[in-house]
Formats: sequence, C-alpha cells, structure tokens
Amino acid sequence: MEQWAEEGRRTVVDIADMLGVPPAAYAADPLTLIPALQNYVSRLPLNDFEDSDWVTLHSDLIAYVADYLIQKHGARWNAVADADMPRGYRYVIEASGRDGEVRRVDPADVVMKEFRNLPVEIVRMLASAELTLNLSSQAGED
Repeated sequence: MEQWAEEGRRTVVDIADMLGVPPAAYAADPLTLIPALQNYVSRLPLNDFEDSDWVTLHSDLIAYVADYLIQKHGARWNAVADADMPRGYRYVIEASGRDGEVRRVDPADVVMKEFRNLPVEIVRMLASAELTLNLSSQAGED
C-alpha cells in the first residue's frame, strides 16, 4: 500500500512541476496546484481525446484527489473487498470525519462524477471528496 501511495504522490509532484508549481510549494500546501491544474484542464480539447488521453487524465486527477486528502486531512489508502472488481478488491481513501467516524471514498468515483458535470471544476471535485468523507461542513452547518 505504501508503494501505491508513493507512486501517486510522485505523479502529482510531476504534474505540479510540469504546470510550473515548484515541488516544495506543492509539498507545503497541495492547494497551490489548483489554479494551474484548473487552467490546464480547462484548456484541454476533451472532444478530441482518445482512450489513452482519457486514461491519463483520469489517473492524474485520481492521484491529485487522493494526495490532497492525504496531505490536508491525514487520510490514507486502504484496500477493501469488492466482489464486482476483477481482483476482488478496490483501493479507497479512508479518513476520520468531523464526527470521528471513519468513511471511505474511491477517488476514481469522485473523478468520474466530475466528468458527468462538465466543465471539470477542480475545487468542486475536491469538495465532493471532502463532503463524502465528512471532512468539511456543508452550507448552513456550523
């Protein structure tokens, strides 16, 4: 599991570097990547994407969602049984919510949900993951 998490982190650091966000700045605060990542995703010619382009984009966004949750909220990767998956399990992110209850979210589900609500909004995607894990309050909550 540690190797899985580290590979995802390296992917995000490479993305940050490619988009002009110094790795040290990203390591200090993963929110520093949002403007550059949003600009990048907003300019992509999604209508011209081939399958390999979609796989790469989804993988990159999954890595960012996961690493953001790990860095900002102390979340962690875990493998949970899933009979619907060919390997019999899936990787999820776990975190203790505001109420102390441990919840799980699959970053791939978060990214797929975002692509059903185009245009892609990085902040909305992160907020969706936080709300699923009960890491932040909803409007009107204290």
